Amino acid sequence: MRSSLISTRSTPVYHAARLSEYAGGAQIYLKREDLNHTGAHKLNHCMGEALLARHMGKKKLIAETGAGQHGVALATAAACFGLECEIHMGEVDIVKEAPNVSRMKLLGASVVPVTFGLRTLKEAVDSAFQAYLADYRNSIYCIGSVVGPHPFPLMVRDFQHVVGVEAREQFREMTGTDPHAVCACVGGGSNAMGIFSGFLDTAARLYGVEPLGRGDGTGNHAATMSYGREGIIHGFKCYLLQDEEGNPAPVYSCASGLDYPGVGPEHSFLKDEGRVRYVTADDRQAMDAFHRLCRLEGIIPALESAHAVSYAIELARERRHDAILVNLSGRGDKDLDYVLEQYGAGDG
Repeated sequence: MRSSLISTRSTPVYHAARLSEYAGGAQIYLKREDLNHTGAHKLNHCMGEALLARHMGKKKLIAETGAGQHGVALATAAACFGLECEIHMGEVDIVKEAPNVSRMKLLGASVVPVTFGLRTLKEAVDSAFQAYLADYRNSIYCIGSVVGPHPFPLMVRDFQHVVGVEAREQFREMTGTDPHAVCACVGGGSNAMGIFSGFLDTAARLYGVEPLGRGDGTGNHAATMSYGREGIIHGFKCYLLQDEEGNPAPVYSCASGLDYPGVGPEHSFLKDEGRVRYVTADDRQAMDAFHRLCRLEGIIPALESAHAVSYAIELARERRHDAILVNLSGRGDKDLDYVLEQYGAGDG
């Protein structure tokens, strides 16, 4: 099992021909990280973190999760390498992402409900850090994104770099050139940092798509780059959504993996340098893209990834001769109950 998980890492780049035709302009390609074992890009850094734990002689993996994909991937890695696993998850997300909670438990992880604050991702990080500090000799904190104090952002970025390396090689093999644009959703920013790192030295325009949720009012979104300012959260400096006193502001997104008030420090740097443009998609736009990809390509995306697909469709209509690569960072089986209950099966 260990060798198969590691040796079959490569995921394809897929030309979404019918989605491209629907957009009526540029050609859209998908980096199919949703086809990874456990259904998302998260396994890339979770396997690395579990190997690091083994090397350090640690017995237990502790982590937070929002959408549950990081939790499932880490529980898988823990099972693979014979380690204990403890996942902290907000009560709100436990309800929204029930299939992933069941997967974590089946894989042997202990799921700790977080009952304070907004009971979502930010509080799950708080809770996981507290648990790690109480048992740091025996455990390792396996953070789920390119956030936190050094070396976490660097470590997760390097483990996710494989996505960008693969995507660039595959896209060139398919088309003979680099894409004109690369799109990825951004919450903490691990999948985006992974794919962007393979294209930073190219002419490709890079777009990080944040969740605008229900609108631009405080508490209605988690668009950190668009509405945040410099601040400190969980031991690192970044753009941060804050209240008047400088505390992390309440956030919201239909996608549990994106509702975090901060963002990776390297993303903050890339924004300041002008290398990456950070844009938004709201719940309605993300949900429309979710249903379009289902009906036109037979692919059910994660709600997080649907934000990136949404912006790619918009971009394709504006730049009709471009080739656009989207990091489809996760699959949407975890979101099915929530989508059907809140939005239905689409317009057909």
